[in-house]
Amino acid sequence: MLMVLRSLQQFNRELLFHVSKIQKVILALGDYMGATCHACIGGTNVRNEMQKLQAEAPHIVVGTPGRVFDMLNRRYLSPKWIKMFVLDEADEMLSRGFKDQIYEIFQKLSTNIQVVLLSATMPMDVLEVTKKFMRDPIRILVKKEELTLEGIKQFYINVEREEWKLDTLCDLYETLTITQAVIFLNTRRKVDWLTEKMHARDFTVSALARGIDVQQVSLVINYDLPTNRENYIHRIGRGGRFGRKGVAINFVTEEDKRILRDIETFYNTTVEEMPMNVADLI
Repeated sequence: MLMVLRSLQQFNRELLFHVSKIQKVILALGDYMGATCHACIGGTNVRNEMQKLQAEAPHIVVGTPGRVFDMLNRRYLSPKWIKMFVLDEADEMLSRGFKDQIYEIFQKLSTNIQVVLLSATMPMDVLEVTKKFMRDPIRILVKKEELTLEGIKQFYINVEREEWKLDTLCDLYETLTITQAVIFLNTRRKVDWLTEKMHARDFTVSALARGIDVQQVSLVINYDLPTNRENYIHRIGRGGRFGRKGVAINFVTEEDKRILRDIETFYNTTVEEMPMNVADLI
């Protein structure tokens, strides 16, 4: 059995989308490979879950930490049949309160299974997992030259209070001619809130989940600074890939200033206050 673990990511709708998407891909492949797949999702009926696992005995289980641990604890997922364990978006999972659950799951698994960690960044939490639960791990890393801030102009806007960010964003849109932009926030709930507010003000907005790849975009707005400094380059780097130039604008409250300084130090870069002629740079 192969087990793939996904993150709750603060909001059940996004979770259902991700797990369902993976399950559909695996089921499509399973038509040709004779493999079956079941999704273990928190918030669904536990009794039905147990009955399905017992009756279907799937080759692959895709799920969230809480429900997967529950099924392991109840012995409806048997560790002796699990040959591979995949931790998807490991950096997000470990930084969003799932660390204890993930460690508990690892403790229940056999020591000789194959473990795969997929992560956009390699913070200490991820490295710690590789040391604790993997034997002679092989790292496959993105090429260094792809991770660069070169060609990307970085600015910040001082926003005195969090609740003033929306008006600041709308003022920015009215001031600049923005054909396409990506706006980053830290939770799905906040994304939905901002989407609704922007629609109410007649702006065209689409809510997208983590993992998007927008190569043509010239402007990235960090409505929220990332909680993990390693994610900063993965956000604003979209604007500068493949030789394209880009502009990144960060909304910074008083509480965010320390985070911004930390980002500047980590990347050995300078983020300047947004100039009046920013329109000429986009």
